Amino acid sequence: MSDAPVVNHVGLCVSNLERARRFYTEALGFQQWFEFQQPDQPSDRLLGLPPPLGMTCVYLRKGEFVLELLSYADAGTAEPRTRAMNEPGLTHVSFAVDDLADTCARVERLGGEVLADTNIGTAVFVRDPDSQLVELLPMSYRGQLPQIVVVTD
Repeated sequence: MSDAPVVNHVGLCVSNLERARRFYTEALGFQQWFEFQQPDQPSDRLLGLPPPLGMTCVYLRKGEFVLELLSYADAGTAEPRTRAMNEPGLTHVSFAVDDLADTCARVERLGGEVLADTNIGTAVFVRDPDSQLVELLPMSYRGQLPQIVVVTD
């Protein structure tokens, strides 16, 4: 048995749960895994937010990657803000896609924004409907990466 941590999921607070679900499933090919209403206690303590929360969690999967969409009906949601790439903290998530142009068209159709000035032909940044930065790379990029070797005990 290993004591090494294993990635569970990445959480993303959204201002409109249905819009975000549609964006990530239709623009980026995620599949809905499950959804549940999280009770206010002890979640309020874990999250450092005062009740009531009215939190709904939607788990989406793309391969082994799990994205948790968090929506707060009662606690409200702060205004989205953009972050600079050199600002400490999570800067972006990155996905390889089959067709950059087609994915960018879906991003715009589903309420996201393509940052055209970042398009270098082999990569482009987009923003989801809540301003989360997402990097899109062609699927061929994955073939250029070193192979991941999984070592088990």
